[in-house]
Amino acid sequence: MTSHYTDTPETNIPDANMQEADIMGMKPYTYCMLLHLSQLLNYASASVPFLGLVAPIILWAIAKDKSLQVDQHGKNALNWQISYLIYFWVSAVLCFAIIGIPLLAVVFILGIVFPIIGAVKANEGTVWKYPLSIRFFK
Repeated sequence: MTSHYTDTPETNIPDANMQEADIMGMKPYTYCMLLHLSQLLNYASASVPFLGLVAPIILWAIAKDKSLQVDQHGKNALNWQISYLIYFWVSAVLCFAIIGIPLLAVVFILGIVFPIIGAVKANEGTVWKYPLSIRFFK
């Protein structure tokens, strides 16, 4: 089955994809919701750096071939995580010019809010393209 991904912020997944087989004992939309929420491990686990980047990659890699839905959500989450890291480091460098301090605060807040929105949309069966996300994976 091929997918025609659009550049619109939200894409509804056809009902046929919602009937896909369970992934690790979960419905695909629940798995996708957890994939998005796993990005928050950046904030929850200070002892394991980059866990919020590694966890979504692992979840995506496990099920991307089993579900078109997981593949789309995983790509969006990874695009956001890479973009987030770029924005974070640019803001950190700009802290020397003072402008980076408010930028860093905004990036920090978006790093929490965007995965939550993505998780809610995934639970509704909608693929949500993160705003400000650079498309590395299409």
